[in-house]
Amino acid sequence: MHARRVVLNSRPGKNGEPSPGNFRLEQITLTPDLKDGQVLVRTLYLSVDPYMRWRMNEDTDNDYLGPWELSECVDGGGVGVVETSRCSALAEGDVVTSFNWPWQTHAVMMGSSLQKVDSQMVDGHLSYFLGPVGATGLTALLGVREKGHVTKGANQTMVVSGAAGACGSLAGQIGRLDGCARVVGICGSNEKCRALVEDLGFTAAINYRSEDVSARLKEICPDGIDVYFDNVGGSISEAIIEQMNRGGHVILCGQISQYNKDVPYPPPLSDKTQEILQSRSITREKFMALSYMSKSEAALFELSQLVKSAQIKVLETVVNGIENMGVAFCSMMKGGNIGKQIVKISD
Repeated sequence: MHARRVVLNSRPGKNGEPSPGNFRLEQITLTPDLKDGQVLVRTLYLSVDPYMRWRMNEDTDNDYLGPWELSECVDGGGVGVVETSRCSALAEGDVVTSFNWPWQTHAVMMGSSLQKVDSQMVDGHLSYFLGPVGATGLTALLGVREKGHVTKGANQTMVVSGAAGACGSLAGQIGRLDGCARVVGICGSNEKCRALVEDLGFTAAINYRSEDVSARLKEICPDGIDVYFDNVGGSISEAIIEQMNRGGHVILCGQISQYNKDVPYPPPLSDKTQEILQSRSITREKFMALSYMSKSEAALFELSQLVKSAQIKVLETVVNGIENMGVAFCSMMKGGNIGKQIVKISD
């Protein structure tokens, strides 16, 4: 049978911005004969995420994610349905997901590399397995719980950067549900600010492209900032840390403003910001959900309940067609999405 796939066509270089031309669409033929343990899956949805920018480099500078190889099929989070199975654990019609799903319309995969999921967990919104009830949701929930130290009734203020993105939009809502008195989002458009406040229940939002972040934070957070969920790094993060209270916590989730630069992760802070962290005893440790996988099953169940009961609202930006994977990825890297950026591959 014929399938289409996306391969890495070229690398943008460590200091370059990615472009859709870095990816190439190819037609391939899949063998109909499955080996023992294999399944043929039809891809329903694929995810594009900021961490993928590292995988475009020759060296990812970390030990848990290897680089994508030139002219090889790209992979990431995906969800699909089993069409044919020679794996005893999976049957035709089962919905499955994987963190290493090939960017293909159909694929032959080892059943053991796939996780069977129950569509009732997401009320049939299968793309949610790539967002709020998947790795993104785990990162938001466990980040806030493990590194945020939110205490109900403590009148804490939380600030989230990249707040209208996949992870930030969830983290702010979790902070509010866990007891933060004030949750402030920072994002890049008035439309995003409106979505954060009106749809997701943030206390306030700041458009960093048109507003003075430091001045607005002083107005909105008169008692200072206790918890900072950092998705962007750079000058915005330094402005937020400057207004943090003694004993505060930075949840170091991502640094998207730095991903097109050849700098270590996490990128070094200015001397002034480093001094603020030390003198005020503010914690700032790299956070990865992979370090807490023993807690993932309970966390996913909780996320499912929060989404189904509408205590967490989900925002998605959906693009159609495998031919638009590169476009969707580059748009997401520039903040073109509200909520989780998803590519729909088939019905």
